[in-house]
Amino acid sequence: MSDVRFDDRVVIITGAGNGLGKTYALEMGARGAKVVVNDLGGSAFGDGSDKAAADVVVDEIKAAGGEAVANYDSVTDGDKIVQTAMDTFGKIDIVVNNAGILRDKTFHKMTDTDWDLIYDVHVKGAYKVTHAAWPHMREQNYGRIIFTASAAGIYGNFGQTNYAMAKLGLHGMSQTLALEGRNKNVFVNTIAPIAGSRLTETVMPQEIVDALRPEFVMPLVLKLCDENSSETGGLYEVGAGWIGKVRWERTKGTNFSIKEGFTPEDVNDAWEEICDFTDADHPATIQESNRPIMMNLRAPE
Repeated sequence: MSDVRFDDRVVIITGAGNGLGKTYALEMGARGAKVVVNDLGGSAFGDGSDKAAADVVVDEIKAAGGEAVANYDSVTDGDKIVQTAMDTFGKIDIVVNNAGILRDKTFHKMTDTDWDLIYDVHVKGAYKVTHAAWPHMREQNYGRIIFTASAAGIYGNFGQTNYAMAKLGLHGMSQTLALEGRNKNVFVNTIAPIAGSRLTETVMPQEIVDALRPEFVMPLVLKLCDENSSETGGLYEVGAGWIGKVRWERTKGTNFSIKEGFTPEDVNDAWEEICDFTDADHPATIQESNRPIMMNLRAPE
């Protein structure tokens, strides 16, 4: 296997001043990438700003012989971040949507501000950066994009309604972009990492945060961003040296007669069969998902 290199590739990494983003930036810079280090420098809860966060990472990349430029814009101004890449390096090849904040509260205590801030940073921010980069990638017939989801979005997590909504929404965005980008050589994937960061230290014991090093997530991200990778549309859980791919699973389901009709009582009687995951299906496309519905619709009377 050839080495994973990023020579002459231009990468934007959002939220790259700390944690996972910083780790990606330093490693990609060491492997030849020209890195746009984006970080507003705000708190883990979305407050404030500080240019030092991005500047420190840029200085480290340059000190190691790499090329990098800082960007301090909010991800909601994604066009400005992409413009920094274009103005400085003339193109954009890779986007790693990594920026994030937390506003954890149980749903009955959640405010509109808690909801809106999470949406703006995670969903709108990833949309704005990716949407600005997308035409450049299509035109050059090349691109690699990473979205950052979470197990909270896949499985739910108490006190994280807003965060779970945003994180699973990003995977939905990623899956559709993977379809739209495939024939333009723009590949899009989602990771659901667990790693020590300013976010996880608000919800985990410090010794666990310290052990879950971002370096254990970085290899997967670089593999998915490699020009030799053909992976697209995937969702991967990753952390502490473990990597797994996630797919949807669905029971075989039960057919009811649409000619004769069926009642809630009929559904009740068939409930065990409806929920039986023995010999389950794994639809990978919307066409595969709709197939049993269409077959039942066309069943002979």
